[in-house]
Amino acid sequence: MKAPIEGFSRLTKAQKIEWIAENCTENPKQTKQILKRYWNSDPAVQKLHDEFIENTISNYYLPFAIAPNFYINDEFYAIPMAIEESSVVAAASKAAKFWLYRGGFKTEILGTEKVGQVHFMFGGGTEKLKGFFDKIKQDLIKSTASITKNMEKRGGGITEIELRDKTDAIPNYFQLHCTFETLDAMGANFINSCLEQFAVTLKEKARSYSLFDEKERDIEVVMSILSNYVPNCIVKAEVSCPVEQLNEDNLSPEDFAKKMVQAVQIAKVDPHRAVTHNKGIMNGIDAVVLATGNDFRAVEAGIHAYAAKDGSYSSLTHASVQDGIFRFWIEIPLALGTVGGLTSIHPLVKLALEILQNPTAKELMQIVAVAGLAQNFAALRSLVTTGIQKGHMKMHLMNLLNQMGATEDEKTKLVNYFKDKTVTNASVKEALENHRT
Repeated sequence: MKAPIEGFSRLTKAQKIEWIAENCTENPKQTKQILKRYWNSDPAVQKLHDEFIENTISNYYLPFAIAPNFYINDEFYAIPMAIEESSVVAAASKAAKFWLYRGGFKTEILGTEKVGQVHFMFGGGTEKLKGFFDKIKQDLIKSTASITKNMEKRGGGITEIELRDKTDAIPNYFQLHCTFETLDAMGANFINSCLEQFAVTLKEKARSYSLFDEKERDIEVVMSILSNYVPNCIVKAEVSCPVEQLNEDNLSPEDFAKKMVQAVQIAKVDPHRAVTHNKGIMNGIDAVVLATGNDFRAVEAGIHAYAAKDGSYSSLTHASVQDGIFRFWIEIPLALGTVGGLTSIHPLVKLALEILQNPTAKELMQIVAVAGLAQNFAALRSLVTTGIQKGHMKMHLMNLLNQMGATEDEKTKLVNYFKDKTVTNASVKEALENHRT
């Protein structure tokens, strides 16, 4: 960039593109062509996309794919996935097909509690603050009546407020730790609105509380914000079958089951392996979360925190063999929504939810957990049998050929050539050069 700019947000879209092209890229003409190439041809749809965020100059496309044949709680699903990584959709689909004839996936909601906190400083005695909190607790709840009215009509709302003493970590630091039920909404705006009102009421009530001295009446609210760590908003997904049904070409069912359990055990005890293990789970989870217009960053942060809840980072999945039955399961926190946000305005998000039969938030939690479990099963299955590269690089072959500028005829011939050969960057480059000469 040649120089900073004042008032960029006030420029028109065309002016923003002009400035970016001229000041940040080597070929301004090409830059403008690329940005405009990815605009939607329907001006109304493009305007909708432009208004999702600020300073929009184009659309960034990700493939929108379908992983079919998921059998979940005796219902069939085709799961939409938005992701750029080769082999993810294929792996999920392969796992879905594997379990289709072995009972499918079983899921269960273990909790739907969301969390928010008011963080504040109080310089007086802890017992005095507890007495004050007990006195104003109902006032805090009543002060949010206009915010919670509609949510309460649907069966949700504030479920609890508690005072937490955190002075052992930071002097004078306390929290209002608040829990919520937000039903089919992810609930971020609802929760944050409630928390900010709690903060206002807390300060107002403190100023007039007779048992506080003058210094104690000036409670300092640091911030009021929801938490993306929701350890009581949990979904469980599981597959199981008799060991003898785990037929693999190069392993006996018993050896395959044993290796799968060992692979999970390794991810439980070694953080280096656990991170990659869980990243594979998130391949499936993030793809569905993104396709359905949910906040994959919040989901990622909460799930990885949950993976470290016992003091060290560990596997999110579990496996066992008992009485001749192989079990593979996952329990994860998922705060999702099927109303609000992009779910009602992004055309592809609305379509994705329709493909999933317009699920409730609870149903979407279960579908997303299954996608993560399927992805992990597929990855471990490859790792303990043929190795991860054989399947992954086959899917990556087309990307490599595109990077190397292969023609459609060359792609067809080289895809066929590599059907029984190992795919690497070097081998593809060599094969393409040989074909051309």
